[in-house]
Amino acid sequence: MSTISPRQCLSRSALLRRGGAALLASAAGTSWLAAGASAAAPDGDLAYLRLLIGVELLAADFQSRAAASGKLHGGAAAALKQMRGDENAHYAGLAQLVTAAGQVPATADDIDFAYPKESFASQSSILRSAWSIETLSLGAYLGAIEGLQTPEIRLPTGQIGANEAQHLSALAAALGRPTIGHAFAPSLSIDDVSTALDRYES
Repeated sequence: MSTISPRQCLSRSALLRRGGAALLASAAGTSWLAAGASAAAPDGDLAYLRLLIGVELLAADFQSRAAASGKLHGGAAAALKQMRGDENAHYAGLAQLVTAAGQVPATADDIDFAYPKESFASQSSILRSAWSIETLSLGAYLGAIEGLQTPEIRLPTGQIGANEAQHLSALAAALGRPTIGHAFAPSLSIDDVSTALDRYES
């Protein structure tokens, strides 16, 4: 793994306990997400939300670096640009849920991500890496839907999961893979997602 930036990294355990100062991102159309969240949300639900924020920060960071690499062109460049916008909207909605529960969401400044050396060497390598990250994202959301206790949080979580599945389908098309996956997509436990995030920390 190669270090990408000098920012101080945030360990997975710290991510789950996150409580430092941060700036809440905002995006049009996401204010309703926090309507059902409250300080009464159980700790387990808040742990899921914090972990999903970590997943979104990873995806957005990767997509930004992919765009800056100059290796993307045509439909692939357009697809990752759309994905980056989606991840930013996902982050804003999740951050509002965490804030509504009386906590402070992590931001991009809290985590120093790192990637395998050849991740941005070509369009093909970028798409394969994006596939791995989006697969992690979808599994994380499906696992969260299974584990969340607060009904008002399940709906936006499911909506974001559906969007992540669309991302995977777009990447599959770009990679020449089947655009329709398993009838029952696999979910990931909170520990599995946390471990996977560790691999992207410098």
